[in-house]
Amino acid sequence: MSIKTLASREVYRNAWMRVREDDIERSNGKRGIYGVVEKDPCAVIIPLAGDTLYLVQQYRYTVQEVCLEFPQGGWEAPDVDIRELAAGELREETGLRAGSLDYLGPMWIAYGFCNQQQHAFLATDLTQGETDFDPEEHDLSLHTVSVAEFEHMLLSGRIKDACTIAAWGLYKVWQQAQAKGRL
Repeated sequence: MSIKTLASREVYRNAWMRVREDDIERSNGKRGIYGVVEKDPCAVIIPLAGDTLYLVQQYRYTVQEVCLEFPQGGWEAPDVDIRELAAGELREETGLRAGSLDYLGPMWIAYGFCNQQQHAFLATDLTQGETDFDPEEHDLSLHTVSVAEFEHMLLSGRIKDACTIAAWGLYKVWQQAQAKGRL
């Protein structure tokens, strides 16, 4: 390990995250501090029905914008079953139930300062049911776009959510591996 933790203290906590500050020593002997945002695992789900993708739109306070993204979120529980989490987030945010939920893989969201791991899933064989929004999701709305429209939105900068972009990239690689019989 190139960085040794000398001391650690929690400096902030709420229902969704914890922030700690660590006194560290680097391998070159230089000391410093490292701020770490701790968050429990989460999921991002690609709901795909033929050539149609389902996106959610909501206001994201941190960037002061209304954003389009794949359904995603966490349950603020460290030992959550990630498949159950993905199915639950899909249902909560879109009302969709997936007949098939394929695991695409794990991703670190922003490991330069945050320890949260996100798990990407492909949801297919979809049926519509009722949504079950969290109080924070009061303004969330569901949108459908074709795959071509979605990819244009990625390239034009209309969709800027890194988790959505990364999940789509992971899906495209997974799709190619499936087609070549590597999975």
